Amino acid sequence: MHAMMYGGAVNDGQPVKPANVDLRRITKLFAPYWRHEIAVLALMFITAIIGIVPPLLTARIIDIAIPQRDLHLLLLLVSLIVLNALVAAGVAVAQGYLNSIVGESIMRDLRTALVSHLHRMPLSFFTNTKTGEIMNRVSSDVDNVDGVVTGTLTTIITNVLTISTTLVTMFILDWRLALIAIGVTPLMILPLGPVGRKMFAIRKKTREQRDQIESITQETLSISGITLIKSFAREMYERTRFNDTGTRLMKLEIDLAMVGRWFIALIGAMAVIGPALVWFGGGWYAIAGTVTTGTIVAFISLIVTRLYGPTAALAGIQVQVVSALAVFERIFEYLDMKPETYEPSGATTLGHVEGDIRFENVSFGYDDSREILHHLSLHVKPGQVAAFVGPSGGGKTTITQLVPRFYAPTDGAIFIDDHAIDNVSLTSLREAIGIVTQETYLFHDTVAANMRYAKPDATLEELKIAAQAANIDAVISALPLQYETVVGERGHKLSGGERQRLAIARVLLKNPRILILDEATSSLDSQSEALIQAALDTLMRGRTSLVIAHRLSTIVNADIIFVIESGRIIASGTHTELLAQGGLYDALYRTQFRTTSPTPTPA
Repeated sequence: MHAMMYGGAVNDGQPVKPANVDLRRITKLFAPYWRHEIAVLALMFITAIIGIVPPLLTARIIDIAIPQRDLHLLLLLVSLIVLNALVAAGVAVAQGYLNSIVGESIMRDLRTALVSHLHRMPLSFFTNTKTGEIMNRVSSDVDNVDGVVTGTLTTIITNVLTISTTLVTMFILDWRLALIAIGVTPLMILPLGPVGRKMFAIRKKTREQRDQIESITQETLSISGITLIKSFAREMYERTRFNDTGTRLMKLEIDLAMVGRWFIALIGAMAVIGPALVWFGGGWYAIAGTVTTGTIVAFISLIVTRLYGPTAALAGIQVQVVSALAVFERIFEYLDMKPETYEPSGATTLGHVEGDIRFENVSFGYDDSREILHHLSLHVKPGQVAAFVGPSGGGKTTITQLVPRFYAPTDGAIFIDDHAIDNVSLTSLREAIGIVTQETYLFHDTVAANMRYAKPDATLEELKIAAQAANIDAVISALPLQYETVVGERGHKLSGGERQRLAIARVLLKNPRILILDEATSSLDSQSEALIQAALDTLMRGRTSLVIAHRLSTIVNADIIFVIESGRIIASGTHTELLAQGGLYDALYRTQFRTTSPTPTPA
């Protein structure tokens, strides 16, 4: 694929190489919160030390308090165990609070970084990627690493400290029993490698399958999608398609759940076998008189709660991390894609824009297989209305999409006011351009919020002036809450013509010097078209306008008309000049107006 934008992005937004995913990269996510992490680490160390106390106190109860029938010592030791438990609980709450702050902050940062990065991706990325896949990575994938980010690092450090302090305590109590206790731990660790690799592979497949489910859901449950399904009575087909995809995901999830079952069973067995061996060894030494009963009980308590448990947890975390790396790979794959370069090196900023537009020998293709535009040159002077007409698929929309650098030409150059747009700040370029298309997009928000998307600080009076100029103020005033009325998903509470006029009002608020109108009056009834055309006349006044329309009645008054066929300009001139030349324009005009009388004439 060609590089479709300035700044060097390639492959339509796809990654140039596999995402670089390792634990160091994940650990960097914690860097901004190092102070919180130090506090958490201190609390972990306190927790590890506190946890040693109950088994040691229990040993003294068994070996001293009970044999000596010392009720006061028994009460003191039991009280210390209770106090220790209360302190441990308080430390755990504080640690959990700090860890939640760190974890949720990192998740917020990761989501923000991902969404912000996607906002800067070229248009070609979104035309080549399913919306469901994008949503799945932003939402579901980030949610799936939540546990790793919010708890894994804490769990690793806590368990390492717990195991370390426990081993020291065990060797102080009796080195022989300590060696017996740790003898079974290798059996908990050896299977980690193959189990982790298997889970990594399956998890990647499950995420890909979830992309498919998310895509089907997005496509079929949108207003447009559900309307299409119902109009063709395809409910059963969609049910079968969704069920088949869900079945494939179900099988993968079962495989993922079962792949480590034998490993988990082995760990469970070791948690029983280890204490049994300590009982045997401890009993042997107790019979010989070299170990006390209290020491054996303390050992059993230590290895069950503070050795085998944390070791099993570390083993499970290793498998969890390896599995989560498959999800991190998908997230970092998006983050590693090269975005649009908004400020190229040495870029100039467009100041006051006159609106002079020139194409010089411009060629373009969306991919290597087919070129859309062929060595195209044109000139639109400041303030002119330039219309593009011709058969569908000829390249009219492509021409207009090159002006705001949604795509970059594969050859040639485009100039605005003698500035080559590949050397212009992308932000300043797009601020100078207003776009109105047939597919008007409105947010599920109020009328005012949708209009203020063009100018966030616009006053209510400014909104009304723009709405009046766009012939939509009367409609808004009749709404229940007027400018505070929510327009619904994609503006579906408004008619097509009303949405279009609201979009025109929004562009009027932006007040750009250059306008792009792509089929802005297509597929509307004559009354709506007349209202929109009047609004467009107001909008275009004094601005350079590039207009695409199938209805020639909307462009007969253009200053210059370019006839586009198969990616080339085959004729240009005014409406009258083109009619006099005959050819394609004359044929298009006569075809469209063959049933009307009298023939429209330019003003």
